[in-house]
Amino acid sequence: MHEIKDALLQQKRELEARLKEDYVEREGNLKLNQPLIKVIIGPRRAGKSFFALHFLKNNFGYVNFDDERLATLTNYDELITTLNSLYSHPKEVLFDEIQNLGKWELFVNRLQRQGFNLILTGSNSHLLSQELATHLTGRHLLILIFPFSFKEYLRLEKKEHTSTEIREKLSQYLIDGGYPEPCVKNLDRREYISSLFNAIVYKDIVKRYKIRNSSEIENLAFYLISNVAQEYSYRSLTKNCGIKSSHTIEKYMGYLEEAFVFFTLNKFAYKVREQLSSNKKIYCIDNSFIQAKAFQVRPDWGKLYENLVAIELKKGELQNHFQIYYWKNQLGEEVDFVVKEGAKVTQLIQVCFNLQNLETRNREIRALVKAIHELRCTKAIVITENQEGEEEVEWFGLKGRIKFVPLWRWLLLSPTGL
Repeated sequence: MHEIKDALLQQKRELEARLKEDYVEREGNLKLNQPLIKVIIGPRRAGKSFFALHFLKNNFGYVNFDDERLATLTNYDELITTLNSLYSHPKEVLFDEIQNLGKWELFVNRLQRQGFNLILTGSNSHLLSQELATHLTGRHLLILIFPFSFKEYLRLEKKEHTSTEIREKLSQYLIDGGYPEPCVKNLDRREYISSLFNAIVYKDIVKRYKIRNSSEIENLAFYLISNVAQEYSYRSLTKNCGIKSSHTIEKYMGYLEEAFVFFTLNKFAYKVREQLSSNKKIYCIDNSFIQAKAFQVRPDWGKLYENLVAIELKKGELQNHFQIYYWKNQLGEEVDFVVKEGAKVTQLIQVCFNLQNLETRNREIRALVKAIHELRCTKAIVITENQEGEEEVEWFGLKGRIKFVPLWRWLLLSPTGL
């Protein structure tokens, strides 16, 4: 009992200090007036709890389960007794990193029945989605919090930006990424992001899943972060990462996705079997990881552009607005993103940092025109550095209308749900 009280008392002091920090307006609403369990998911250190605290104005309780003193907690009634004594019987309670608590879904269901207004945060996508679907169906509201979007990143300066300033900020954001703490507190960004990446791999994966040979998943993570926006297969990863079993590779990939480090795209195909048997493409959850951890001499702007677009699209997919794929034909011609809503392909997106090279331009447009006809989709865009407008294009009798949009404009005007 004393250990629980000591832990919650220290957390309360830390909470009081955090409440004094400046808050950057995030996209999303907690909707506290709805009688549902609010579940906020997203990467570690993306600002989930700080987002929730912005809405909790009245007396509320707080417990952070990312605390070794609560790791072996079994008497949940003692926890509630301590919470009531420290926070004067709160009806609103924020539980941080709930996935670290054993049988958490039974516990929160009981508290909800008792009249508590509960807000949960978690940094494990698979665990939460699996448990939510099984145990909280119809009684929860899911909210997604990622590192700062470009819109949120611009709000840091609390002013209106000119188009020139927006372009300059985008160049910075493409490299720096959107993790809140280094953005707000002016920390050493590279050191912070590198430490965060290592902590996620060790704490959320190696420790949680009791991986004996940690160097294997380290090598895999390093290889993936150095090959963002590239295709991979489990077989190719076994060769490049020195891991003998493709089954082990598949398992490790699942862990890295669950921890919100990477996500993958399937190749578009009308047959599910073909989708699953084809190569996938890898992306990471924030561009800052690429700059801090990847093996590279200078920024690869094309890769950074594509990864940033992938992140925005992934947010929409996680909120069930649509599904995203990449497209590739037998000639190797490729479209970066295929957006599918229900059974219909609704948008094709090509990302190209620089279209000045005529050969590059022809290659990107040729692939788009072929995909337009094969997938019967009329909405096609190219996201680029500065080209803007619409063109009717033709390739050996195949015609299509393509819209060109600068990345900064697409990020500011296109909502996650497109």
